[in-house]
Amino acid sequence: MGSSSSYTEDDFSTSAFDPSTFSVQELVKLAAPDFSIPQPFVRINQQSPSLSVTAPLPPTIDMSRLLLEDDHHNLELHKLHSTCQDWGIFQLVNHGVSSSLLEKLKHEVEEFYRLPLEEKLKYKIREGELEGYGRRARGDGKYDWVDTFNIITNPLHRRSPHLFPQLPLSLRSTMECYLSALQKLATKLIGFMGKALKIKEKEMMELFDGGLQAVRMAYYPPCPQPESVMGLFPHSDMTLLTILHQLNGVDGLEVKKNGLWFPFNVNPDAFVVNVGDIFQIFSNGVYHSIEHKVTCNKDRERITVTFNLSPNFEAEVGPSLSLINAENPPLFRRVGMEEYFKQFFTLKIYGKNYLDYMRIQPSENGD
Repeated sequence: MGSSSSYTEDDFSTSAFDPSTFSVQELVKLAAPDFSIPQPFVRINQQSPSLSVTAPLPPTIDMSRLLLEDDHHNLELHKLHSTCQDWGIFQLVNHGVSSSLLEKLKHEVEEFYRLPLEEKLKYKIREGELEGYGRRARGDGKYDWVDTFNIITNPLHRRSPHLFPQLPLSLRSTMECYLSALQKLATKLIGFMGKALKIKEKEMMELFDGGLQAVRMAYYPPCPQPESVMGLFPHSDMTLLTILHQLNGVDGLEVKKNGLWFPFNVNPDAFVVNVGDIFQIFSNGVYHSIEHKVTCNKDRERITVTFNLSPNFEAEVGPSLSLINAENPPLFRRVGMEEYFKQFFTLKIYGKNYLDYMRIQPSENGD
């Protein structure tokens, strides 16, 4: 199955479908306009429809105000704190990453997805690995309507030699600049979140100093029957913090609030920042990760780059020692970072069930 010929129905039979070499982008490009959605991607009995009129939105956080040393800082810090408590997601404006760098990143990522399929498959996910270009089946055995490229970028010794170092030079150099800028931004942001939680700075820095960082490029092709697929299945991020950059202005992100799904319309000049499950655990439930998903557009492609930050592999995932005492016992178990990752990929993840798995049950407290 290559980019030189059209896909046929036989390509999606149980015996023929090969997720390691399949491309949704290629399917949409080569198939007839009225093609049927291949069964591996069809999801019936999906979540209830989103509300589009009365959708609430979380406050927008202004990084430039957080960097001040006056009352504006205090007000913005309070807003950041309450937003992480009530929502677990926000848009960050005046983030300090130059518009010229973001334009270059947009160009380079778009160019990558314009490469012939054979070129992109040089980076395909290898057997038994999680990084690379392609897709993995979800817990329900279905696939998301997206072509992704996941790469671990930090620590440097964890970079796979056949992935990041082999990217086209212009994409690699631009991505290096972007990662450097995002690492600085995330360090400042996590510092402010720790300050708002009254967690000792040393403990905060130890958590993610030399931490695991990864980038995810995602291309969501248009879909003729968007109600039959998911661009990204409902989940909360397993990370400490996630920073999303929506490259081409096409929305699709939806968040779950009070049991209902709402569209999340992204400001083109903002990053979208998610509190991850690890941060909810670390804050002992003060902050909340948010369940979210991606819907597809009938006519337009959506392209995103996501920066994920997690603790280093020597760290433990558990409630901050600054926050637990006799009156505030730990709500979550404490496990090593490697064990946390290992368990995540062995469970069938959907929604926030991994966070539930990490919760201390009453019987574990001796109650």
